[in-house]
Order: sequence, then C-alpha cells, then structure tokens
Amino acid sequence: MIDFRYHLVSIVAVFLALTVGLVLGTTMLQDPLLNTLQSETADLRGQSEQLRAERDEAERVGAGADMFAEAASEDVLDRRLDDVGVVVVAAPGADGEVVAALADRVEEADGEVVGRVDLTPDLVDGDKATFIGELAVQVARDPDRLTGGAHHRAGTELGRALVRDTRSEDDEDEDEDDEGDEGEDEEADDRTAEAVLAAFAEGGLVELHGDPAEAADAVVVVAPAFGSEGDSEAAQTALTAFVAALREEVGPTVLAGDAVSGQPGGLIARARAQESAFTTVDLAGRPMGDVITVLALAASLEGAALAYGMGEGAVGFVPDPLPEPRHTEDEDSGGRESDGAGDTRSRDEARHAARAGE
Repeated sequence: MIDFRYHLVSIVAVFLALTVGLVLGTTMLQDPLLNTLQSETADLRGQSEQLRAERDEAERVGAGADMFAEAASEDVLDRRLDDVGVVVVAAPGADGEVVAALADRVEEADGEVVGRVDLTPDLVDGDKATFIGELAVQVARDPDRLTGGAHHRAGTELGRALVRDTRSEDDEDEDEDDEGDEGEDEEADDRTAEAVLAAFAEGGLVELHGDPAEAADAVVVVAPAFGSEGDSEAAQTALTAFVAALREEVGPTVLAGDAVSGQPGGLIARARAQESAFTTVDLAGRPMGDVITVLALAASLEGAALAYGMGEGAVGFVPDPLPEPRHTEDEDSGGRESDGAGDTRSRDEARHAARAGE
C-alpha cells in the first residue's frame, strides 16, 4: 500500500522538474529568443519608418506637382479647347467641387461649358431599367436604330440631343431662303432635341443646367465618389454603358475620376477592363489631375481615346505628345477673316474622327 511519503516524494519531484525547467528557460534559452524577437522588431520598425518616409515624400512630390500645375496651367492649357463646346456630366455621387474645378479648367483652355447634366440615382437604378429603356424609345427620332440595354439607349438619345448641330452657315442661309417643308422639319428637330432633354428631366433621370441642347462638341463625365450611390457594381455597369453611348453620338468623351476609381473595383478600372472606346483619367480631383483631364479631352478631339493616370491599363501619366493649341480659321489663312463655315467643318471633321477612333 502506497503511504504518505511516496506522495510527498512525487510532489517534490514535480516541483523540482518545474524549477529546473524555469531555470533552463530563463538562462540558456532567454538570450537567443530575446535576441531574435528584438531583431525582428527592429526590422519591422525600420520598414515602417521607410514606408512612412516614402509616403511623406510621395505626398510632397504630389503637392509640388499640384503647385506646378497651378502655376503652369495657363500656358499648358492655352487654347487647347478653343471654340469647343463642352457639356459636363456629373454621375450620381460625383463630388461637386471636382465638377466645378473641371468646368473651370475647360474654360481656362478657352473651351465653353455650354451646359451641365447631373445624372440622378434613378438613372443607375437597376429596378428602373424598364422605365429608362421605354422612355428612350418614346423620345427617339428613329427607335429602330436603338441598340443595347436600357442605359445604352438612354445614353444614345441624350447624346443625340446634346451633340452640336454642325451645319455650315451656307447651309443655314439656304434653309432661311427655303420656306418649304425642309425648314419646318429642321425646326421640329430643334424642338425634339430640347424635348428629349426635358423628357429625361421630367422623368427624374437628369437635372439640367444651362442650355446644352445641340451644343456639345465634347463631353466630360465626372465619376462618382468612392462609396456613393453611383459606386455600386450595378451603377458602374449602367454608367459604363451610358458613357459608351454618349461617346458614340457626341465623339470626344472623357470619363474622369480620382485615383480610387482607377483601382480594382472602381468605375474607371471597370471601363478599362472592358476596353471602352472613351478616354479615361484617374487623377481628377486635384489641380494636376484636372489639368491632365483637359489635356486628355483636347487629345481626344484628334480621335485618340486612351487611358491616362496611375491605375492599371493607363498608357501614360499625360498625353504624349501634348495636344497643340487649336488655331482659328483667320490665323490659318494668314490673317484673313474667318467665314465661320471652315471652323464648323473643322469641328465636324474632328468629331467624326473621334467617333471612328481614327
């Protein structure tokens, strides 16, 4: 039978083993383990400080680039959009300050902001696709020409209502002399363009500012801010189709957003992945990016539809080479006064080239 002394010896042996283990752990193993932990902590601290320094340097470089853009924008943008009518389209959730800043840059480039179209959340609401498609058919001059989904159809009809009437002055003079049915048809067409915009506004799909009907040579679309109602996957799909249709009708079209929109999951990243035919810029929202957006729009007047910025798929930071200032007819003719028709034809040719992607 096991007596008390046996239990006592067992207990003493257990505590002795624990004591020996603690002594060995705090003497023989302590220094190597602590040295390893201290070394790894020092490495992580060094990497963190390096990343922080690189971030601060990048911010300083970005701030310097913005200062340079502000200082040089007048010369860089001078007459790049001379005699170009631009409609600014704000997607649902677009930052109002970005919209206003881009409009100011367009005017700094001697372009004219002929109007602004604010898209409402209803336009990108998937549950209202049937209503949107039916409205596009109702206001269409030629419903049989409409293709694609509801949002593509809506973009097509809005684009047709926005695109400038590029008839030459000679044609207009002939129309004034002709009091027949042709003149009445053209007047009806004019009313139709305004009626299309009014119908979309009355349907709660857009809000209009200015008089953009038949006044656009080019379009700038401002992407939604991150996390806004226009930044969902469904809204991005709708907006991509809508902007693609605008580009088909108007010609030079730029979709501009911030750096986040160019990252995976953003609207501009989605448009680039789909190889959309319109120009994209993922730097809008800061002076440097706004200037680049206008340069990209000027480049698109020559038919190029490319991606600019820092996100995946961008061909470069800025258009290369930079677009040249646009020359008016009187300068090209050695000081002779422009007859107006040449300017119209040049603008029309540029837009058709942009449509064709030449």
